[in-house]
Amino acid sequence: MATQKWTTAQIPALTGKTIVVTGGNSGLGYECVKTFAQKGAEVIMASRSIKNGKEAKAKIIAGDPSCKIVVMELDLMDLTSIKNFATAFKNHYSQLDVLMNNAGIMTTPYNKTKDGFESQIGTNHLGHFALTGLLLKILKLTPNSRIVTTSSMAHKQGTMDFSNLLFDKGKGYTPIKSYSRSKLANLLFTYELQRRLNAHNINTIAVAAHPGVAQTNLARHIDGKWWFKLMLPLLKVMTHDSAHGALPQIRAAVDHNVKGGEYYGPNGLYEMTGIPVLVKSNKASHSLIDAIKLWEKSEELVGITYNF
Repeated sequence: MATQKWTTAQIPALTGKTIVVTGGNSGLGYECVKTFAQKGAEVIMASRSIKNGKEAKAKIIAGDPSCKIVVMELDLMDLTSIKNFATAFKNHYSQLDVLMNNAGIMTTPYNKTKDGFESQIGTNHLGHFALTGLLLKILKLTPNSRIVTTSSMAHKQGTMDFSNLLFDKGKGYTPIKSYSRSKLANLLFTYELQRRLNAHNINTIAVAAHPGVAQTNLARHIDGKWWFKLMLPLLKVMTHDSAHGALPQIRAAVDHNVKGGEYYGPNGLYEMTGIPVLVKSNKASHSLIDAIKLWEKSEELVGITYNF
């Protein structure tokens, strides 16, 4: 069963597999790249900064020279960069076993992507929506391929407002409101993607995961706040490191028992820490109406129609 106790010892050999990890140079993504590469996969570390990517790769290779890691540039805040990445990938590879939509930004001040989207929704959802659509053909051609998208417990605070999805001109914007909406969007996207894959009898599954509360650099926009500094000692006790935080999405990517449309997270108190298990997302994330609206709006915004 998917809910059984699962550890890294159960990760199968990944020799011959090709895996893309967005945001692979730091945090959860780095841990995923390292784990997959150590198990024999060829891993594409998709990084906004080639320099940072090469430094992260060198660190992993220093510990295990057998790792196969390729650094490729990908800026999820730029549709041109996303299209260039997809083209370069398809020119060099004929299979894609796992697309891990991991990269993200959290609770940032109001800003826009290069294409004019609010930055958190633009990066966390729209960037990955575009990337997945552009790589769908090669995913379809790869038997038993997977699309794993990283959400968050914050999705439970998220609300969809299609009259002002991108907080036009900053209207109604707060850093946490946008972040929570983007994480809810990740789940609406995953569940709707699985429904469409099923409808077209495609042998690819879409799965979601969340890390609980992990110690990564995502909190850099709030770590200078006085209240954050005050809570830091408590947070260190109540959170886990990025290696443990990455386990739910790693399990979602490689466990043979995983099924399409499932959601994985830690099993501890309030899903903050623990071993990776099958968990439940909230009622809003299962809204068929919102899922279809978000899908149609996303295709319109990024200019990419999925070819199932």
